[in-house]
Amino acid sequence: MRLLLIRHGESVGNAEGRMQGQFDSPLSDLGRDQARALLARLQGEGWNPAVIYSSDLCRASETAGILAAGLEAPVTLDVRLREYDIGVLSGVIWREVEALYPEVWRKLQQRDGSSVIPGEEGLAAFHERLSSTAADILAAHQDDETVAVVSHGGSLGMILVYLLHIAPRRPLPFRFDNTSLSIVDVEPRGVRLTLLNCTCHLSDGVTPVVE
Repeated sequence: MRLLLIRHGESVGNAEGRMQGQFDSPLSDLGRDQARALLARLQGEGWNPAVIYSSDLCRASETAGILAAGLEAPVTLDVRLREYDIGVLSGVIWREVEALYPEVWRKLQQRDGSSVIPGEEGLAAFHERLSSTAADILAAHQDDETVAVVSHGGSLGMILVYLLHIAPRRPLPFRFDNTSLSIVDVEPRGVRLTLLNCTCHLSDGVTPVVE
């Protein structure tokens, strides 16, 4: 089985410098251009996913819709594919965090993974949520099928942590740019990560955004 792991295009929240988490924000015009560029790449490379699983948050589901229309693949929305819930920081503009939540800001600057954000999901719960989602997706498909997953940077990273049997930690060891493509082959002999965070389809001036 082959998994195409895709991060959503740039959102309005990305463009505004917001810490998003589960804050719901639509794609920006650039984000739609990025999604269309990825679609052209997938079509040119001959990808034909049996289904596209997507987070139900707008920035992901809109990306999935653009891809689905061109690839003629059904979309299944799954709330479990949402990004990590960052509690009180959801939707807050990054430059305003220090003024609004000075104690949280101080802990975030320690960069040792020990920060506690009021209302956040928690690493163990996040790992369990994405692990169960990935397991369900794998169980639902045959070995010869290709399946796409459109989600968020943190969520895609946690799926890889599960598939590669890596201990979850903060920060996660993977980075995903907007509309990046990563490919995982799940075989009887084991799991192989054959492509990670590739944005070559954005080389013609459609700039990736990483926030």
